[in-house]
Amino acid sequence: MQKIFIKYTFIIITTAISLILLINFIFSLNSLESRQFDSFYTKTDQMIHTLENNREELRLLRGGLDEDYLTRAKAAAYVLDNLEEVSMDVSQMQYLADLLNVDEIHIIDENGIIVAGSVLKYVNIDMHDHPQTNAFIALLESDNPDAYLIQDTQPNAAEGKIMQYIGVRRKGKKGVIQVGLTPTRQLAAQSRNTYEYIFSKFPTDKGEELFVVDTQTGTVLGHSGGMNQDFSAECYQLDQLMECSGGAYKQGEDKERMYVVSRQYDDVLLCAALPRDILLQKLWGSMLATLFCLLFIEAAVILLLNYLVNRKVIDGIHRINENLTMITNGNLDIQVAVGGNHEFEELSSGINTMVKSIISLSDRISAIIEISGVPLAAFEYEEGVKQLFVTSGLSELLDLSEQQSAQLYQDSDQFNQYIRTIKETPVEGETDIYQLNDSKYIRIHMSESEGGCLGVISDVTDDMLQKKRMQYENTHDPLTGLYKFDHFKHLAAKKLHTMPPDSVCAMVMLDLDDFKSINDTYGHDAGDLYLQDFAAVMQKMPPERCLLARRSGDEFCIMQYGCTDEYEVIEQLDIFYEMLRRHKVAVSSAHSMVISVSGGFALADTPDNDIEDLLGNADEALYKAKHTAKGNYVGYRQAPYAD
Repeated sequence: MQKIFIKYTFIIITTAISLILLINFIFSLNSLESRQFDSFYTKTDQMIHTLENNREELRLLRGGLDEDYLTRAKAAAYVLDNLEEVSMDVSQMQYLADLLNVDEIHIIDENGIIVAGSVLKYVNIDMHDHPQTNAFIALLESDNPDAYLIQDTQPNAAEGKIMQYIGVRRKGKKGVIQVGLTPTRQLAAQSRNTYEYIFSKFPTDKGEELFVVDTQTGTVLGHSGGMNQDFSAECYQLDQLMECSGGAYKQGEDKERMYVVSRQYDDVLLCAALPRDILLQKLWGSMLATLFCLLFIEAAVILLLNYLVNRKVIDGIHRINENLTMITNGNLDIQVAVGGNHEFEELSSGINTMVKSIISLSDRISAIIEISGVPLAAFEYEEGVKQLFVTSGLSELLDLSEQQSAQLYQDSDQFNQYIRTIKETPVEGETDIYQLNDSKYIRIHMSESEGGCLGVISDVTDDMLQKKRMQYENTHDPLTGLYKFDHFKHLAAKKLHTMPPDSVCAMVMLDLDDFKSINDTYGHDAGDLYLQDFAAVMQKMPPERCLLARRSGDEFCIMQYGCTDEYEVIEQLDIFYEMLRRHKVAVSSAHSMVISVSGGFALADTPDNDIEDLLGNADEALYKAKHTAKGNYVGYRQAPYAD
């Protein structure tokens, strides 16, 4: 035994030493510069990714802000075209600018002169006199009534301030409404797109340099150490850097040799450099790795020798015990295969036969459930056992992929957590019923004990969808799809009683004008179409801020909630009436008409308001509108509001 031990020790150690020498030779010769090249290449990849992300962010930001600013300019034009008294008053113009969250508003007449604005010293400026302002003259000369101009960020003509101006053509008269904004967010985004900013976000190793060189001029555009240094060394010259795409040594400052890697991106070279002395210092790290390899091989030799001494008995027994432990824990896929002698082979075969009989029991139960035709599946797991006992239909009932089910069935704790997560959100008003997705519902029954858990899952999708259809029909008007009035009152009362502080809500009652004459003239089918079109316009109101209902016949209700004040309520109603004016209903093949509706609204500013009182107040305002402002709306105890 001792001679065998010595013999194998000599062979293994000799082999290990030879392997160590080979690894050390290969790594020392080839890997040092390769790893540094990969490190530099990864950093330039990150720099390119950062540059592209910053450019895309700036592009998206400009697009989003341009659309937002254009909307504000159109809003300003709409107000100024409809409320002429604001036009010539600087304080009112500044107030309008504050409401629209813009810095400046200017009115330009048909001659290209600023005749009014929120900044007094800009009044009487001739737009023809400066390239920045002259660009908006084209709007005056355009035949397009919807013409607009979104100008890039630049210094303005009057003061040289960095501004962005947006102009839209007026509707009521020849002229232009111009708004101006300080482009704070754009300037911040542009600052993040500079090389200095990008370099500040990239950590560098000791002695490492990152820099960018223009491929046209050879100028250093940015450096990780700042720009206050001399860039006359060889490693910064364009013709030398062109040779460094695969990594090369170039002379740096004070004749120090630098390992340089360059990579072209657009019209610049992204470069990284490291002094050769620091690079070679990393070789000591490789030597340390070799030491760890020696320790690892030494441990492996000891383990291997121990195996050779004991393999005939001890290791075989250990392997059988490990496999039996895994089978006990529920891992029934294990195949016991221990060789070495005839007895171990017979024992392995007997264990495998026993496991197969257990697995076949699960298959027989699954087959019985499939024969019954009931969408049902069962599962069971015991405490301390990882694998589950499941029937074949469980994956389909839980909408699990093969990969998901394989993972969950191998770990009872993970499966239990998955089921618990589903059970955290039961269907409201139901017991043991849970929604997996938009079109699937299941019922989960579980029986738990100290030793484990038994569960049954069934598919109740058809029953739940039928129930939801019935609930929808009970709460929604079949013609318009809006809430029925009783359900609307229930929801509105909840919204009213949970209204946040410092907010208001409004109840709006609506009555279609002359609806009976439409039915009498064009027939009830046309009348139904008229009601459906009106409901469709109502449904364009923000769903997160409005409840909509058909009260009866040609009467409808809107509850606006989450508003800051009465002005916001009126603004939303104005938008609604504007949508109605733009919407025509074809009541016959030859005739279309605009929907006319009278409305009344009442405000509630505390949760203590009663819903019936609020409805009554809105009804009273509606009654007043029908007699004094037909086709428009009136606030409770207020004069009519103009469109």
